[in-house]
Amino acid sequence: MTSPDDTILEVEQHDGLLQLRLNRPDSANALSPDLVEALIQTIAQAQETRLCVLRGAGRHFCSGFDLADLENLSDGDLLWRFLRIETLLQAVHHAPFPVVALGHGQMVGAGADLFAACWRRVAAPDARLRMPGWNFELALGTRRLLHLIGQDAARDLLIDTKVLSAEASLACGLATEIAPQEEWSALVDEFRQRCSALSPLALTQMLDLTSNDSRAEDIAAIVTTAGRPGLKDRIMAYRERMRSR
Repeated sequence: MTSPDDTILEVEQHDGLLQLRLNRPDSANALSPDLVEALIQTIAQAQETRLCVLRGAGRHFCSGFDLADLENLSDGDLLWRFLRIETLLQAVHHAPFPVVALGHGQMVGAGADLFAACWRRVAAPDARLRMPGWNFELALGTRRLLHLIGQDAARDLLIDTKVLSAEASLACGLATEIAPQEEWSALVDEFRQRCSALSPLALTQMLDLTSNDSRAEDIAAIVTTAGRPGLKDRIMAYRERMRSR
């Protein structure tokens, strides 16, 4: 495996366990282009992996799309950025090994989508999730969310763009467990033991057969919604509304 930039993504692999830590704590682990590409590359090149664990450094799991350079981006730049994030979400959801998310603090937008794309989704008691993408008319992760928590719950979450607590996330199926960070190591060991029950080939084939395979439709939804003129203006307007609250 070619090592990605370990200043933004910490990678550790041992005995079939691949551990990935988003390492941009000063920006709440926002998904910059370099971080997205590092994640895609690492997952694609992973060898002899039985389980992958994804977590964030600092106070938050992931605050979503990195808006730091928004003023310098065109609609076309933004479309490409969102396409690459969707590519990352698909790489996680369809990985040939189970991916576990350990989420704490804020999980917003694409960060919440990244959490939702995983097999097991462990929320710390302080976790807060929000999916505001439809505020700027963007279909990112919508089908996966629908299959995960059901049509009514998905619509309720996306219409209100409400903040979900860890307990509410568990109740609707967005989270699979709630556990404080000091219990995460034991949970990871439990998941490793469960994954070892199947051979690597059986595990990969099982994951492929039981995944929600709407990859082409999800890419089309991104192109249709993000490709409509005015994406940058819609995102900037949303950002200003959030700042004025």
